[in-house]
Amino acid sequence: MRSVIFKKFIQIILVVLILSSTVFYIASSSALLKNSRQDMTYTLKAMDEILDYTGSLDGEIEDLKQTLSESQSRFTIIRMDGSVAADTGNVPAASLDNHLDREEVKEALAEGTGTARRYSDTLKENMLYVAICSSRADYILRMAIPYSGMKEYLMLLLPAIWLSFLMAIMYSAFSADSFSKSITRPLKEISQEMLKVNGDYTDLSFETYQYPEINIIAETTTEMSKNVKEYLNQIELEKQIRQEFFSNASHELKTPITSVQGYAELLESGIIQDEEQKMDFIRRIKKEAVNMNHLINDILMISRLEAKEAEVLKNDVRLSILLDDIVESLKPLAASHEVMIHVDCKPLCIYANGQQMKELFGNLISNAIKYNKPGGQVWVTVTEENRNVIIRVKDNGMGIPKESLGRIFERFYRVDKGRSKKQGGTGLGLSIVKHIVNFYHGTITVRSELDVGTEFVVKIPIQEKIC
Repeated sequence: MRSVIFKKFIQIILVVLILSSTVFYIASSSALLKNSRQDMTYTLKAMDEILDYTGSLDGEIEDLKQTLSESQSRFTIIRMDGSVAADTGNVPAASLDNHLDREEVKEALAEGTGTARRYSDTLKENMLYVAICSSRADYILRMAIPYSGMKEYLMLLLPAIWLSFLMAIMYSAFSADSFSKSITRPLKEISQEMLKVNGDYTDLSFETYQYPEINIIAETTTEMSKNVKEYLNQIELEKQIRQEFFSNASHELKTPITSVQGYAELLESGIIQDEEQKMDFIRRIKKEAVNMNHLINDILMISRLEAKEAEVLKNDVRLSILLDDIVESLKPLAASHEVMIHVDCKPLCIYANGQQMKELFGNLISNAIKYNKPGGQVWVTVTEENRNVIIRVKDNGMGIPKESLGRIFERFYRVDKGRSKKQGGTGLGLSIVKHIVNFYHGTITVRSELDVGTEFVVKIPIQEKIC
């Protein structure tokens, strides 16, 4: 990269030098031509003032021949009809061609002053011609000098030009090298700092460089390192959660399986002869099988909710009808815990999966009943605010300790493990609720105080399709 920057820099400098030299040459040539024309015009006007047009014109300009020949210049007096009246050249004036068609003569007749540049067949070299109309007589005064523009100065200036080029190239090479280092050095430092990471993604440290673009690279690299570190921490956390989940699921399944196996072995051994005791064992086996079935169903429910790509059938769900069915099915549980349920549900409709909504309401209300106290109350309120369904489930039960509020949505987490086991359940209820709320891009919050009660507030956006 450094060599590429160096080469490009030198190329640019060379192009700039060539262009600037060309522009300088053109501008200098133009300025030289303009100054030469002005000087010749002033000379012609001065000669017009000193010439005596009443006498012999050849005699008047005879004295000028030697002076003009030394400077290789030529002076001509032309009549208005184009014929030459006098000339400082070696050819007699009478033998010269008519000059009326000369460009500088035509321009002088038209505008008072005329100029031209062309090759002279008489003098065999490029000449600059300037002509003016006399202000004192009917003549045209013309002066010609050899003119090659900047070419005659080019050889004189060439050593200075080459020296300037050499100095410019040397300075440019030094500047290009310094500039390429100033760019590549920060990139090398960033690369070396990144190599120090070596997989642990510790915080990177970069200097503040003179180029904002490189600072952006450094800042982006630092941000990416932090994101990778957070991502790896998240993966590690999820790994621990999965391990805990499998461990807890295995434990939750192992307990009823052990019970079923024990009761089955007792029945198979023939030790139990009492028919009533046999029926009790069978009921216990059936109960444990139902618990295992519920546990497996809950695990499958969480799995489906996490796999968002899985297809979920949705339809219009009338929340008041659904809630009435759930409360009706929970009345025996409420009666056994001596808890009253109060329902206030607006006639709302949500486009969702009916089973998921049933799981959401069922788990929240059943928990409010189970973890209440005799004579306790449960209030279920469903309203609409800003195109959101607001579900509130409040109780005046035992409450949840502050240190447990952040973990109640974890799988198999139980606040009071001893009481939770007595109440039954799979330990996945609130985790399922959380997954369902997330599935519908909603939010769930909880407020609780020990021996005062708990309130869950769920907010779910109402989708476009309506009943």
